[in-house]
Amino acid sequence: MPVDQALSAMLQLTPLAEAVELVALSDAAGRVLAEDIQSSCDVPPADNSSMDGYALRLADAGAPLPVSQRVAAGQAPGLLTQGTCARIFTGAEIPPGADVVVMQEAVSFTAFDDLLVPEDLKPGENIRRAGQDICRGATILRAGMRLDYRHLGLLASVGIAELPVFRKVRVAILSTGDELVQPGVALQPGQIYNSNRFLLQGFLESQGAEVVSFEQVGDTFAATLSALRRAADQADLVLSTGGVSVGEEDHIKPAVEALGELAIWRLAMKPGKPVAFARLGQSVFIGLPGNPVSTFVGAQVFVKPVLARLAGEAERKPTWLTGLASFSAATKIRQEYLRVQAIWQDDQWQLSAYPNQNSGVLTSAIWANALAVLPPESKVAPGDMVRFFLYADQATPKPDSN
Repeated sequence: MPVDQALSAMLQLTPLAEAVELVALSDAAGRVLAEDIQSSCDVPPADNSSMDGYALRLADAGAPLPVSQRVAAGQAPGLLTQGTCARIFTGAEIPPGADVVVMQEAVSFTAFDDLLVPEDLKPGENIRRAGQDICRGATILRAGMRLDYRHLGLLASVGIAELPVFRKVRVAILSTGDELVQPGVALQPGQIYNSNRFLLQGFLESQGAEVVSFEQVGDTFAATLSALRRAADQADLVLSTGGVSVGEEDHIKPAVEALGELAIWRLAMKPGKPVAFARLGQSVFIGLPGNPVSTFVGAQVFVKPVLARLAGEAERKPTWLTGLASFSAATKIRQEYLRVQAIWQDDQWQLSAYPNQNSGVLTSAIWANALAVLPPESKVAPGDMVRFFLYADQATPKPDSN
């Protein structure tokens, strides 16, 4: 199945988020907003000065003006007496009657300490109007937005103390394979460390999900079936790595078929051909290959958008860019994802491919910061423009092989 068709099918079969909870503003970073938010006030709430200076009536500007009051930020001003001015500071509320603020550097004083102002003043100069940023009743944030520090600042500016968000997506991780051991344990012959568990856990948490369980599953059908049942009972999304191909020790496919309906299996992509997708009761299941780069690519291409839908987030698609390739490549019947370094240079993106694109070379995902996507039956030569998306802010030099 082509990748785009598979992803579309996955999203159609993935339920939308429903469970909503109220959280304090201080706990809302990374959560997905469940309802539109309207402002109950103007921001700023009243006209205020944009600088230190003097507030006055423009009509009074032709004569020396005595200072009749002093207004600092946080103080309520009095009515400005006609023929006078007010000493005012940045952020302070404009006194009723005043219609212009003169910066303190632009004024002079008479021998009697009366204010002299320039003649070229304009109404409203140096005044920030009430509602300049936000008007009362305006919708400031829409449901489906994942909140970050910018949104929290905006919400605080209108006095929001708590807000409705969708419950975090609960995810269970299953690692299949008798050869896997946890870091910290001495390797025995035939064993490898389980890198996928930590790769996925970190990725999921970066996407705002909650990892509720992890289980390492033995290479038997009974163990796989039992683990899938337990995971589906407690999670919105079940992720497995390994055991999804057609070997004698691969039990994910028959176990999933015993519990639910396997909707997708085997895709026209490289790396990551054996990807499975199914509904297990109320849970969504995605089975990824065991090679670490295949797991990594599958997380970027499939898990991220499925998680977004489960979380109630507006559909999250990659931001597609194009860059100048410095490499050669050719594809056959599968769409290929190359690990590349994308560097902005000479007013365009320059793409360099990692020399070893094997799906077991996880250092390539660290060295690179983007995935270049090559359609089936295509060729790339140096100088060609290639479509890609970034998954990291910047590329990282390859670790020292010594």
